[in-house]
Amino acid sequence: MTQQTREKQETQETVEAPQPAAPTAPGCPPAPAPGLAQGWCALSALHGRIESHIERALQTGHDLSVREFSVLNVLSEQHDGPGGHLRMHQVADSVVLSQSATTRLVTRLEDRGLLSRYLCPDDRRGIYTNVTPDGLALLVEARPTHDGALREALQDAAQRPELAPLVTAVETLAPPE
Repeated sequence: MTQQTREKQETQETVEAPQPAAPTAPGCPPAPAPGLAQGWCALSALHGRIESHIERALQTGHDLSVREFSVLNVLSEQHDGPGGHLRMHQVADSVVLSQSATTRLVTRLEDRGLLSRYLCPDDRRGIYTNVTPDGLALLVEARPTHDGALREALQDAAQRPELAPLVTAVETLAPPE
C-alpha cells in the first residue's frame, strides 16, 4: 500500500468514524448511554492516572517503581506469628502480578539489598521474603512521597466530571486520619 493510499484511507476512516455522544475515558469506546463498560473505563482511567503520577514521584525521589514500593509495603506488614509470613504466590496476589513477574521483582529488590529470602522452616519447598533494614528505611522515606503523589493525583482527577464520583468513592473508603 502506498503512502498516498494509506493517507486517503485514514482520511476516509476519520470522516466515517462515529463521533461520541459524550466525553469518554481515553482508549474507551463511546457508549450510547452510561453503563457498566463506561464505569469500568472510568475506573481504569483513574487507576492509570494515579499510578503514573505516583510512579514519576517515586522514581524521581527514591529510584523505586510503584510495584517495588507495593512489594516493600506488603512485606513490611508481615509478623512472626502464625500466618504472619507470605509465600511468593501470596505476595504476587497482593501486588497483582504474576508469580514469575513477582519473583523477578523480588530478585531485583534482593540484589539492591532491600529484601532477603529464606526457606520456610516448616515446609522446605516454601520461600519467605523479608524486608531488610535498608528496605524498611527506604519504605519509610518513600511513604510520604507515595501518599503525597496519591493525594495530588486524586485532587487532579476530582476536577474531571467522569472521574469525580470515583474519587469520592476512594476517599470514603479510607479510614479517618
